[in-house]
Amino acid sequence: MGEVVVVRDGFGPEVLLVHGGAGPRTTWGALAPLADRWTLAYVHRRGYPPSPPPQECQDFEVDALDLAPLLVGRPHVVAHSYGALGALIAAAAAPGSVRSLTLIEPPLHYLVPDDPEVARLERIADAVLTHGMDMDPAELREFLHLAGAPVGDGPLPENVVAGVRRAQGGRPTREAHPQLDAIRDAGVPVLVASGDHAAALERICDALADVLGGERSVHPGAGHFVAAAPGFAEQLEAFLRKSVTWQASSSR
Repeated sequence: MGEVVVVRDGFGPEVLLVHGGAGPRTTWGALAPLADRWTLAYVHRRGYPPSPPPQECQDFEVDALDLAPLLVGRPHVVAHSYGALGALIAAAAAPGSVRSLTLIEPPLHYLVPDDPEVARLERIADAVLTHGMDMDPAELREFLHLAGAPVGDGPLPENVVAGVRRAQGGRPTREAHPQLDAIRDAGVPVLVASGDHAAALERICDALADVLGGERSVHPGAGHFVAAAPGFAEQLEAFLRKSVTWQASSSR
């Protein structure tokens, strides 16, 4: 299928950045100043140029296969939204290859069973993947707003429509059940972050941090694009530095 493209910038330990439904520039632009001290490795998932298109559709299992060889250098991994599913699968398959793991609002709805708001979020999110522009217009706008897309009351912008069409046919999030116990048992340092803009996502992130024994942080102000929220870059860097210190001491 051809390899995915990774664009690197900066100096220092590598931080592998895995975007979700939006591209790397939109997702990670606010982290650019960290390149003074870290090597920021921007993964372009399949379907996001200059990486090749997927053979069939967006698929977190394919993402995991693409990410596996990128873990050889044992980077820190920071993953957002749908991209976090593939990152978790890859990390669970080789937890010793991940220096730390930062997860931003991953759609792991199954972690909060019997919650009507989480169930509704899962239904709408998977409807976008299944039906795209043909789904209920009101629910599509609701999801796009939640996902941080620039939508108003008028026609959807062309780039938003293109994003919906790119997502259509993607593997449903409900099928993602990464082996979280493998990550927890390996002692991988984990940070789970959210933007305090949707109660369902906050509950998912709370549950994920609990399952993985990870740290939890909340950064309002940028919606789903938590990396752009005030204070997130500083929190992330502090976590990365602490992860390096913790692992150095644990290996003695």
